[in-house]
Amino acid sequence: MTTRRTIPLTPLTTPARALPLPERPQLESPPPLSLYVHFPWCVKKCPYCDFNSHAPREGGIPEQAWLDAVLADLQHALPQVWGRRVHSVFIGGGTPSLMSAATLDGLLTGIRMLLPLDPLAEITLEANPGTVEAERFRDYRAAGVNRLSLGVQSFDDTMLAKIGRIHGGLDARRAIDAACTHFERVNLDLMYALPGQTLDRALADLETAISFGVQHLSCYHLTLEPNTPFAHNPPPLPDDDSAADMQEAIEARLAEAGFEHYETSAFARPHEQSRHNLNYWTFGDYLGIGPGAHGKLSSHEGIRREMRHKHPGRYLEGAASGDFIQEAREVSVAELPFEFMMNALRLTEGVPAKLFAARTGVPIEAIADELAQARERGLLEMAGGQLRPTLQGRRFLNELLQVFLKV
Repeated sequence: MTTRRTIPLTPLTTPARALPLPERPQLESPPPLSLYVHFPWCVKKCPYCDFNSHAPREGGIPEQAWLDAVLADLQHALPQVWGRRVHSVFIGGGTPSLMSAATLDGLLTGIRMLLPLDPLAEITLEANPGTVEAERFRDYRAAGVNRLSLGVQSFDDTMLAKIGRIHGGLDARRAIDAACTHFERVNLDLMYALPGQTLDRALADLETAISFGVQHLSCYHLTLEPNTPFAHNPPPLPDDDSAADMQEAIEARLAEAGFEHYETSAFARPHEQSRHNLNYWTFGDYLGIGPGAHGKLSSHEGIRREMRHKHPGRYLEGAASGDFIQEAREVSVAELPFEFMMNALRLTEGVPAKLFAARTGVPIEAIADELAQARERGLLEMAGGQLRPTLQGRRFLNELLQVFLKV
C-alpha cells in the first residue's frame, strides 16, 4: 500500500527557514494614513508629564500664528502623501481644548481643503476638564470633531492635587456630562498607582468612569519619566505588588462591565476601539504636523520617520521659510522587525502574520529564528494566521520585544 503525502496549499504558520534581510524594504503599497496635529500649550505643566507641552508666555497663546504655521506645514508636506486618503485625525497636546472654536474650525476646514479626508474619518480632540472648555464642546462638534478624549486621570480631589492637576472631581463630572451630550464617542483617560493611592480608591475612580456609559477608557500606570519634576523629586508611590493588584483588578472589572482589553492600556466596548490608535499599533502611516509632532511615512523608497521642531517658538519662526523638520531619517531594514513588533504586540489579539511583510516590506521568513525563540519562551503564539502575545508576553512585553531587537 502506498502512502500519499499531501502538500499544503498555504504557507506554514511558522517559517521553516530563515531568510536574510533584504537590502531595502519591498513595499507593494503604502499602508493606511492618519494625521496627527500637535497643539503644544497647557495652562500648567503637570509634574509627571514628559510630553511636548508648554505654559503660554506673556501675551497668551498665539492661536492664529499656530494655525497659519500648521496649515503651511501641511501644505509643505503634501508631496509626501499626495493622493492618499486620510482615515483619521487626532488633535493632541498640550491641551487642544484651550483653542477657540473658530481656530479649530479653521484647522479642520484647512485640512479638508488640502487632503482627501475620508467622509467617515474619526476626528478626535483631546480635552481637559474645566467649565470654560466644556462650554466649547458644542462648537467643537459642529466644526467636525466626532470623538472627544478627556484627560480625567482621577475623580478624587486628593489624588488630583497630588499629581498637580488643575481640575477637581466635580469639574471632571461636569465635563463628562457635557461631552456625552455633544459627542457619541467619548474616551476617558484614567491613571492608577498614584501617590498614596489604595486599591479601593483606584477602583472607586473606575466605577465612577464606568457609570457615565462612555465607550472607551484608557487606563495608565503612573510612571516617573526622566527629566520631569516627579523624576527629580519622586512622590511616595504604591509598591510594585500593589500596582500590579490595581492593574489586575481594573482589567477584571472592565471585562465584567463589557469592555474589551484590546491594547496594553486601552479598553473599549464592542466596535468602539480608537481607529486612529489602531493605525499606530498596526504599523500604519501617520503625518505629524505642529511643534514636536512625529510622523512615519512609507513609499517605494522605504520608511521615513520625522519630527517637527519641538519648541513652539522655533516652529513658528521656521514657518516663514518652510523650515519645519528638526529630524528625519530612513528606518533601516534591520530596525523594522523591532519597530513593527513594538507596535503590533501591544494589541491583545496581535495582528495577522501577513501584515508583517505588508507593512515592513520584509518577508516574515527573515525573522523565523526570532519568532521561534519567542514561542519557545512562552511569550508569543502563532495560531490561525495571527501573531499574538501570550498572557506572559503581555505582562513582560519588554522582554518579548527584546527578542526582535537587532543589536
